[in-house]
Amino acid sequence: MGIRTVAGQITELCYLPPHAEAKEPADATARLAAEQLQRYCADPSFVFDLPLRPAGTEFQRKVWDAISSIPAGSMRTYGELARHVGSAPRAVGQACGANWFPVVIPCHRVTAAGGLGGFSNSDDPNGYLLGIKRWLLAHEGSSEYAWQQTTLI
Repeated sequence: MGIRTVAGQITELCYLPPHAEAKEPADATARLAAEQLQRYCADPSFVFDLPLRPAGTEFQRKVWDAISSIPAGSMRTYGELARHVGSAPRAVGQACGANWFPVVIPCHRVTAAGGLGGFSNSDDPNGYLLGIKRWLLAHEGSSEYAWQQTTLI
C-alpha cells in the first residue's frame, strides 16, 4: 500500500500493483500509517486513528462517513448506502471510487446488489484490485467472500 503524507497528515493511501517495490516509510506519519495497517492485518476489528487530511466534496464526505459506520464483517450495497445518504447508487459508487483513504474508510464493504461490484474504479473481475476487495472482505469475516480468500503478495 502506498502512503502519501504532507506536513504530518496523510494525503492518500493507495493500492499498489503486485510488482511495486516495497519501501520504508519516509516520515513519522507514514510509519504510523504502516504500523496501523499492519495492526489491521493482524486484527480486522482494529480501529484506525490516523491524521487524514480533509479531502473530497461535501457529498463524497457524506458517503465516506456512512461507509465508515459499516462494521467490519458487514457489507452494504450501493443502493442501501444511496438510500441512507439520499442519493443514487451510481453516485455512491463514484464516491467510493474517489476514496483517498481505502481500508481506513472501508469502501470495500460496499458491494453491488448482485455481487462484488467494482473497487477503486476497477471492475476488471480478474484484476488485482478486486482480488484485494475479496481478500479484505474475507479477512473481516464476511461469510459471502470467506471462501474466496486469496493470498496477496
